[in-house]
Amino acid sequence: MNGFPDNKKRGKQPWFILLLFLFLVAQPSCTLSASPSPRLKKASFLPLWTPQSQFAGYYVAFDKGIYSRHGIDLTIVKGGPGLSPAEALRNGEVDFAVLWLTTALQHRDTGTQLVNLSQIIQRSSMMLISRKSSGIRRLEDMNGKRVGLWGGDLSIPPRTLFSSRGIRVREVLQSGTVNLFLRGGVDVTSAMWYNEYHVLLNSGVDRDELNTVFLQDEGVTFPEDGLYALENTVQKDPLLVDAFVNASREGWQYAFAHPEEALDIIIKYMRQAQVPANRMHQKWMLERMRDLILPCKNPAAFGTLDKQDYEAAGRAMQHEGLIQGYPDYSTFIRRHNAGK
Repeated sequence: MNGFPDNKKRGKQPWFILLLFLFLVAQPSCTLSASPSPRLKKASFLPLWTPQSQFAGYYVAFDKGIYSRHGIDLTIVKGGPGLSPAEALRNGEVDFAVLWLTTALQHRDTGTQLVNLSQIIQRSSMMLISRKSSGIRRLEDMNGKRVGLWGGDLSIPPRTLFSSRGIRVREVLQSGTVNLFLRGGVDVTSAMWYNEYHVLLNSGVDRDELNTVFLQDEGVTFPEDGLYALENTVQKDPLLVDAFVNASREGWQYAFAHPEEALDIIIKYMRQAQVPANRMHQKWMLERMRDLILPCKNPAAFGTLDKQDYEAAGRAMQHEGLIQGYPDYSTFIRRHNAGK
């Protein structure tokens, strides 16, 4: 015995080891092979306008793969002038869209079976702005004045306010800018708190030179951006609908928790869409969206359409003859929001 293995046995071992290795490699492995990923469901989404921080939560959810993790292969369709999200839903061009409540009620009244999936913006941020030098100090002073109003559905809230107060204004069609107001073409301009108001301040107008009237403060409590789909979409694939809503909410929560990263993401998509991107302005918009989206008193109400706000908007629009009627709250919203 010299302490070494027999030469014959030693010579056979490499072949045995090689055969054993090849056998193991050929067998299916339960511990190393990844299970196949579930197929993502395709869906499309149309925001109300071009990319900007007003829609940061959706672009963040898209960019961070949140929609994918919720099982959705999402396409975000670029919004903008001439594109109606409500018409796109009705025609089956997209699965989900952002609409104002007033728009949704009007289209529902004409037969488009829209359903509110989640009310993202909890209150109105629409404003009417005038210069103090014009002598307009309060809402009633706008009687007979030139007032810039956006076209289509976005004119519903201010028209409802004027009608309810018996105020007759000289309507002037307003574009997507505030240039007409800056040049003196109108006495009053429509504006959103998160957008045009800040544009005016950045243009060199001091806030002390302006009078501002929030429609919310005048009793027109019409919630704005909400997520909508057709009733058929909800009935056909409720799991897809819930996944889209949950991913969208998660995107907003991430955007508010990581604002600088959210700004990087939204500016990237603005540039891809060839939309002018000013970081300071987008930061203002994102901060205002946080104020509008996250309720101070009841954080659990995030994304929920308040029943009282819904019925108040329906009554006001019906009173002004804008709609014949409005559906019961429980049939207008996605079922998982009912009763909140």
